[in-house]
Amino acid sequence: MSAAQHRVAGPGPVETDVPGRLDRLPWSAWHWRILIGLGTVWILDGLEVTVVGNLAARLAEPGSGIAISTVQVTTVAAALYVAGACCGALFFGWLTDRLGRKKLFMITLVVYLAATAITALSWTTWFFFLCRFLTGFGIGGEYAAINSAIDELIPARVRGRIDLIVNGSFWIGAALGAFASIALLNTSLFATDVGWRLAFGIGVVLGLVILLVRRHVPESPRWLFTHGRGEEAEAIVAEAERIVERETGKPLPPVDEPPIRIRERGPVGFVTIARTLVTTYRRRTILGLSLFIGQSFLYNSVTFGYAAILTEFFDVPAGDTGYYFAVIAVGNFLGPLLLGHFFDSVGRRPMIAGTYIGSGVLLFGTAWLFQRGSLDATTMTACWTAVLFLASAGASAAYLTVSEVFPLETRAMSIAFFYAVGTAAGGISGPLLFNGLVSSGEVGDASLAFCIGAGLMAGAGLVEAAIGVKAERRSLESIAAPLSQVSEPAAKS
Repeated sequence: MSAAQHRVAGPGPVETDVPGRLDRLPWSAWHWRILIGLGTVWILDGLEVTVVGNLAARLAEPGSGIAISTVQVTTVAAALYVAGACCGALFFGWLTDRLGRKKLFMITLVVYLAATAITALSWTTWFFFLCRFLTGFGIGGEYAAINSAIDELIPARVRGRIDLIVNGSFWIGAALGAFASIALLNTSLFATDVGWRLAFGIGVVLGLVILLVRRHVPESPRWLFTHGRGEEAEAIVAEAERIVERETGKPLPPVDEPPIRIRERGPVGFVTIARTLVTTYRRRTILGLSLFIGQSFLYNSVTFGYAAILTEFFDVPAGDTGYYFAVIAVGNFLGPLLLGHFFDSVGRRPMIAGTYIGSGVLLFGTAWLFQRGSLDATTMTACWTAVLFLASAGASAAYLTVSEVFPLETRAMSIAFFYAVGTAAGGISGPLLFNGLVSSGEVGDASLAFCIGAGLMAGAGLVEAAIGVKAERRSLESIAAPLSQVSEPAAKS
């Protein structure tokens, strides 16, 4: 049991060992429940993005039920989806720090489900665009609420690999979306105006299942303590300890980390958030922006535009692009899965820098081979799979970085800020520039698009190598002290 002293009322600080107790827990069924309930949401995002990318050609065909072009789907609709995600991240990130992790990761999933369901009913271009924006709005909110909750609940010694695997699970959804699009684009199975509508229904069904599981995920005890709800935090941690002791059949080891003293404070305003990012943690802000802009440009370009590359330059039928994308998706998931533990053992800085720079170098090589005409659809896909095997681990680590290097009270908003700014810079411009160059049909233009992505990734890797944070196996509080932490003696209960 905890030796922490909690003050139920009054202005004085309270002392808590909740962070140390959470970090010393061995992996258990309690953690699996969190991982499944929260981590699976990226499967939805991957499914969503991939389905739309692979359905672009079908949506543009006569008889699809909606008058829209392939370019509109891969550029305007893609950009609106990302813009919605940026807005959703900022809005829901602000609410997450104020109202709690659990309320928001329930609300944002409901928003996503509703928007996806009505997308299937689209009958005109403007309505489809609106639905894409609203779907992104829900997904963007998920990024802030989920990453903050996971990092605050997962033990420090495995936080890196778990966070990478969770964010990398996007590619499980991408693979599902790729295979689903193969069947749904088969006109012998589904009519031209039916298959693409059913594709959006897959996300709704999967999301409903996740919603049911997510009801049992607890609120972050760390967040509860900073909001004067110490008894609730204590109850959640005590339950986790009971589950672990019941599974292992032996008592837990003592807590190694010293308790911290917290004074309850009101909601953090935008001025405080801005001062924290721009003044207190300026170098970390530069780092976060660099990582996000690089990976966002690359990934939003590829996920929304790879099918167009296959059909434009290699004459791959629209109905077959899913096979190639499924291969890329598998490579992307294997990156975080196989490399994730090195981010906790070798360290954040060498692994993040190495994966970013390595993927950039490989992509430069891919651009050179493509420019020479040495690639076909199969070898191009093999090259991209190699590039994204490294890039996926690095990109997932971008979310890990910004969720662990800023104070608890600003964590969700910090994630939202970097996601929104980085994605607005790279995620909106990426699809527009990338697909604009690819759609020209000129090999030189497509090669230039590859080189831009490679340069941004390599540049971000160099920034990480220079100013990256040594966060592996450290408690969140030792990386960035909570704004509510005090050094004065704690009040006794």
